[in-house]
Order: sequence, then C-alpha cells, then structure tokens
Amino acid sequence: MAEATWGDATGGDATGGDATTPSIDWKMSASLENVTRGGEHVPEVTNLEAAVRAWQQLDGDMQAEAVLTLERPVRLNGDMPLDHFVGSAIGDLAGRLPGADPQDQ
Repeated sequence: MAEATWGDATGGDATGGDATTPSIDWKMSASLENVTRGGEHVPEVTNLEAAVRAWQQLDGDMQAEAVLTLERPVRLNGDMPLDHFVGSAIGDLAGRLPGADPQDQ
C-alpha cells in the first residue's frame, strides 16, 4: 500500500487532523463492500467521502455488516494506520467527514 496523504502537521482541521494526526484524504479510492444491492452483494467503488456517506444511508443491519476498504491507510486519533473498517468503525470516519458535527456522534 502507498503512504497516506499527510495534511497540515502543525494544526487541526475539520477532516480529522490535529497536531499529531494528519488529515484524511477524502478523495482517495474506497470500496464499500458486504452491502446488498438489488439482491446481490456488489461492492461500491468510489471516493472515501462518497463511500462513508453511502454507509450513513444504510439501515442498521446493513451498516453493521458493511466493510470499507481504503486505497491507503489513515490514522484516527494518532493510532495505528488502518485501511479496513467494519460496521460501526465506519461511523468513526463518518464523524470526521467534511462538514460533520462532532456533537452528532
């Protein structure tokens, strides 16, 4: 996998970055998988922002089973880089979407 795209390392922003955690590249490719569409499990390949927003529109059972695979890893809260998110972990990304209100999480 390629390195993550680093944002401004000196200050926070609305995309999840802070002084120690880089911002998230919402335009990188991502695949939302394990979601039934038209009676079949068909992955949706799009950019990360669109995939997370599509996940938000799913019902609770489908959200719990969904798998999000990123083009390259991201760091949340300075933790280990991750390139796969399952179920409610995708909600952690949703809380960092551009324009998201952290109070809603």
